[in-house]
Amino acid sequence: MAAKNNKALGQHWLKNREILDEIADEASALDFAEKCVEIGPGLGTLTSSLLKRFKSVTAVEFDTRLAENLPKSFPGKNLEVINADILKFDFSTIKEPYVVVGNIPYYITSPIIEKVLSVSNLPKRVVLLMQKEVAERILDEKESGLSLFVKNRADVEPGILVPKEEFTPPPKVDSAVLIMTPHAPKYDDELFKFIRLAFVSPRKKLLRNLAPLKSKEELVKIFTELGISTDARPADLHLDTYFALFSAIM
Repeated sequence: MAAKNNKALGQHWLKNREILDEIADEASALDFAEKCVEIGPGLGTLTSSLLKRFKSVTAVEFDTRLAENLPKSFPGKNLEVINADILKFDFSTIKEPYVVVGNIPYYITSPIIEKVLSVSNLPKRVVLLMQKEVAERILDEKESGLSLFVKNRADVEPGILVPKEEFTPPPKVDSAVLIMTPHAPKYDDELFKFIRLAFVSPRKKLLRNLAPLKSKEELVKIFTELGISTDARPADLHLDTYFALFSAIM
């Protein structure tokens, strides 16, 4: 009997072998990383491509039924399947250089990205298939709390676009691959507490969002000294400018 997707878990399975191979090629671009952690392998369509490119694959699958069935599809392969929530998975158990790859559920995209870029033993490369709009928002010149978090912890580049018709069942939107090369954070968490305040009302002027920290007169003076428009919205400032503003205010 064919496996059914679990709509509650946001399962949309990609079956185009050419696209799956291209994603696996991006994941295996680093010759020295022989280990792959796959997020949400589902039916194992991407797993199949990964097993041809890595010496070992650890697949973390939340759906118990899928986790139990997956090893049966790859007898004799160096595949470890862990039935767990990726947000609770202990990456410190991985001792060798590794990469992370996966077709991730739309509803937990941000937590997954934050998780994999915050672990103590950072992956060498992260290749994630996600909602196209989210990928574009991370890459965009207009910033968001998520894009600033990512750019603080990784170099980012776009991958291939994947039309919704390539999935079973088709989601409502297209997807895109995002490729990240993690590195140690440029700025610490204190800056991001400040950034969270800055984005408390994303559509309002930044000056207004920061009102709890200083008087309007003081903020206007700081903005002017840093060359920041007093009409700026939170999305208008990039990471280094946020740090300069944080240093001047706090």
